[in-house]
Amino acid sequence: MKTVFHYLIAGLCWVFLGQVHAQVAIGTAPSTVRITGDQGGKVAGGDWSSDEIRGKVYTVMYVDPDEKDVNEHVERSLKAENFPRDKYGSMAIVNTAATWKPDAVIKMILKSKQKDYPDSIYIMDRQKVLVKKWGLKDDNYHVLTFGKDGKLLYSKAGALSDRDIQELKRIIRSNL
Repeated sequence: MKTVFHYLIAGLCWVFLGQVHAQVAIGTAPSTVRITGDQGGKVAGGDWSSDEIRGKVYTVMYVDPDEKDVNEHVERSLKAENFPRDKYGSMAIVNTAATWKPDAVIKMILKSKQKDYPDSIYIMDRQKVLVKKWGLKDDNYHVLTFGKDGKLLYSKAGALSDRDIQELKRIIRSNL
């Protein structure tokens, strides 16, 4: 026979697990997240806040460094579109907790990448903040696009197909 105590514990576990694995739903703005101090921050220096994903359409690549090549074709395809920089931006958030590679090596790789994608903002997430707070895929390559109002327009983890890329570009164009 179950007691009130058992139901209470089960309910608390359900709430806790729901918060840890909460997915950001299409059409909603995710909770504000800050990556600061020991958690990481911008590679160029300073803290990062998800409030920065407002004012224009942003594509965010949340990447395990060991999976960095999975969607390189997506990066090249979006760059080739040459979206107007005053209406479109991109961010790469590197999940450094998902790899054995030291931060110094990752920073060196990102500085090299910055040459190919100079308008992108690079952020290091050293404690899987977005995995925990937004439910993003860990040990993966997650592509998200947000509208000017900060609401999620597109989300897919793993390798994007040609069809996925066309859909992503259509969504970006229609929201510029």
